[in-house]
Amino acid sequence: MASHNEDAGNVTPQLNVEPNDESKMWRLTEIRESSQYRSLKLPENLGVTKISSLVYTSSGNVILALASNAIHLLWKWQKNERNSKGKATASVSPQLWQPSSGILMTYDVHEPNHEEAVSCFALSKNDAYVISTSGGRMSLFNMMAFKRVTSFMPPPPAATYIVFHPQDNNIIAIGMDDSTIQIYNVRLDVVKSMLKGHSKRITGLAFSHVLNVLVSSGADSQLCVWSTVGWEMQRAKSLQLRGQSISQSDTRVQFHQDQTHFLVVHEAQIAVYETAKLECFKQWVPRESDAPISHATYSCDSQLIYASFLDATVCVFTAGNLHMQCCIIPSAYLSPGISNSNIHPVVVAAHPEDPNQFALGMSDGGVHVFEPLESEGKWGVPPPLENGFAEGVPAAPSIAASGFDQAPT
Repeated sequence: MASHNEDAGNVTPQLNVEPNDESKMWRLTEIRESSQYRSLKLPENLGVTKISSLVYTSSGNVILALASNAIHLLWKWQKNERNSKGKATASVSPQLWQPSSGILMTYDVHEPNHEEAVSCFALSKNDAYVISTSGGRMSLFNMMAFKRVTSFMPPPPAATYIVFHPQDNNIIAIGMDDSTIQIYNVRLDVVKSMLKGHSKRITGLAFSHVLNVLVSSGADSQLCVWSTVGWEMQRAKSLQLRGQSISQSDTRVQFHQDQTHFLVVHEAQIAVYETAKLECFKQWVPRESDAPISHATYSCDSQLIYASFLDATVCVFTAGNLHMQCCIIPSAYLSPGISNSNIHPVVVAAHPEDPNQFALGMSDGGVHVFEPLESEGKWGVPPPLENGFAEGVPAAPSIAASGFDQAPT
């Protein structure tokens, strides 16, 4: 690894102050104890396995999760004296909602290898419907009744990612395990278009209603941009890591609030791309000694990025320059027996109205909600911009627990 003199990007940025004046020195905010933040593990008694997908409803008072064993979980916060707004919060426990019939909202599981199947779902813009699957037929559920309305599109191929069209809830884009993308009209039960450009299964899809494009990512580590007018491919590019081709792995994409830039999440990097030219202009890369990235998402205002790692570390980045400003150590939210195991976050979801609240879906079926302390109001303090780091490729500070509180030399 390069020395500090060879690679200034490997030192934690700080203000230009006298070496002994530590009161003015910027430090990465570490959270090691539960008293340093607010968190809540959501109640669950259904014996679910790994949380595959996780989302807040747009109303901000419900979290919906999909477990890999085909069970949907829905938690709802009620408006009361302790929660006057009735929104999701780590201060008050929600109710795990179950139908009065006792019948869980589940879907067809494609036997015999459903444990290896990709579980995915998408929530319609008005929170009225959810479409989900786990290797079998796709199911459309009415969220009000928590009841399946219909099933369609039996495999093969199996669906691996689903997203609703931003202007038409009847249209969905479905990424498939045969590397195609199907544009499907649910109401008419017809495939409008089939997009071909990837070489492996589709792992991410995101629409921009401003640019009228669909961005796709695949296990082939390739990004494609498609026009939503005629569904032609406009451009494609393979992910790069410091000029080298990147390992083939699941890649996720998500549009920034400005609808012209998008977040790219891969186990070996977090990057921000400009859509028109499909160019990467910001990239954060973990060090070789750090755990791979498991997932990441924008905060609702796109000012922060919440990222999780396979060692259960959770980090908060400034979205503008991908500087790490806060890190949550696994022992701060996992019990001692769990934090030393292989339990880790699989998916991160951001609250739709509170930019400082997010939730984690875990590999053991747990779901945790996180908020900063009320006295703090935010996750740490962003690094200063005066040191010259803000405009370059972001640094890659170590996320090893031993390296957080060491002042740069």
